[in-house]
Amino acid sequence: MSAVDLRRFGIPRPTSNKVPAITASFWGIKLLTTAMGEAASDWSVHTINPVVAVGIGGLLFAFALYLQLRSKTFSRQRYWFAVAMVGVFGTMVADVLHVGLGIPYGITSLACGATLAILFTAWYRIEGTLSIHSISTESRELFYWSSVVATFAFGTAIGDLTAITLHLGYAGSIVLFGVLISLPASYFAVTKRHEVLMFWTAYVLTRPLGASVADWIGVSKPRGGLDVGPGNVALVGVLAIIVLVFAMKEPSIS
Repeated sequence: MSAVDLRRFGIPRPTSNKVPAITASFWGIKLLTTAMGEAASDWSVHTINPVVAVGIGGLLFAFALYLQLRSKTFSRQRYWFAVAMVGVFGTMVADVLHVGLGIPYGITSLACGATLAILFTAWYRIEGTLSIHSISTESRELFYWSSVVATFAFGTAIGDLTAITLHLGYAGSIVLFGVLISLPASYFAVTKRHEVLMFWTAYVLTRPLGASVADWIGVSKPRGGLDVGPGNVALVGVLAIIVLVFAMKEPSIS
């Protein structure tokens, strides 16, 4: 029995790895979920009551994660639905810390980063690996999704930190995170070493990169954007994710 037995909650033991293969389509959909999550969160909290918006986001996140956890085998629809809802709710978590509680972006970035570090440390000490090639037990799956949520919150915080606190703006942040994400990608492409570290580094950086793109396209021109509107950005993102998820048919990691 693994460290966490989810069967007591009606969630069965996985019978295979439930993470998609890491291909170009994986990174493309991941970036889209980060952009969509940022735009959908901004649109919802400014269109309806922020408390209600966060509540709805939390319920959708819990429902999507439950569907993912209760499945014994990999399903690309369930997996990417869960990631998309993490994108929305993870953004809300980071925004609540700053907008709702008034905590500076620098502090929220440190807090979210520390949370992610604690999760990774606990995951490694209990399971002996952070590899996504072995998300096939209840405990590892729970650690995986907890870490995914933390990466979204952390990425949201550092994206806002660079764009707003450090005055790089959204376009400047796109350039910064675009350069940063190319480093682990290039290193692994050349050396084929430190796969787990390079994966999680790139995974974290997709969040501020995608969010910065969404903000740059969606926010008003006085704020440094193209003024397309977060609602429109979110809608296009949702449609693009649906098309890619059903078209790519990526397998799970073996």
